[in-house]
Amino acid sequence: MKRFENKLAVVTGGNSGIGYATAKELIREGATVLITGRRKDAIEAAATELGAIAFVADQSILEDIENLAEYVRNQYGTVDILFINAGIVGDMGPIEFTKVENFDNVMNINFRGAYFTLQKFIPVLNDGASVVMLSSIVASMHNSNSSVYQASKAALNSISKTAANELAARKIRVNMVSPGPTETEVMNKMGLNKETLTQIRADLTNKIPLKKMGSAENVAKMVVYLSSEAASFITGSEFVLDGGLTL
Repeated sequence: MKRFENKLAVVTGGNSGIGYATAKELIREGATVLITGRRKDAIEAAATELGAIAFVADQSILEDIENLAEYVRNQYGTVDILFINAGIVGDMGPIEFTKVENFDNVMNINFRGAYFTLQKFIPVLNDGASVVMLSSIVASMHNSNSSVYQASKAALNSISKTAANELAARKIRVNMVSPGPTETEVMNKMGLNKETLTQIRADLTNKIPLKKMGSAENVAKMVVYLSSEAASFITGSEFVLDGGLTL
């Protein structure tokens, strides 16, 4: 028997990258998986490829979050695995020149949206369910030109630990996965030319002790592990997948 037969998983931001890879792994393990995304064409195409259920929702819009939770409740009753994955990097730049629009965009998806996704799903979660938040190693770093993104992930880690404490009585576990440099479409969406991206990848790889970048599949396997019975005594913990970069 597969680990997640008769289990329902919800993955936000599931049409590409880490969300897509995680949905694929969960389905391979027998779960019924619902994936969300902002773009109807993209999320429906991904769902068709995966054999998942598509739901169009923008994590930055509270009404979309409420509609998602209500749909899941009405159609499936309860959720066994919730992977809050959707997020953006936003524009890079020093604090002095950060625009309010960029601050709001990043925080509304990465922090506010994640917070209220968790809130709206708490009544829908099965006792003993697993919640995993996609964080980042930047949550504990203070690099120049990345203040908003770093702050959004630090805030996410804080609420994850609080939620782990609050939900422990129901045996609901809340954990964080913090990737380092990972090969996903996010890098390609930064607006940089091919030569610059190649140089960035080379520089990052050289700094990583294991001399390679991570993959979406690496992160997916960790999320699946944390959602399994094997991790039933783990909650409020952060798991860093960075090839040793932060050593």
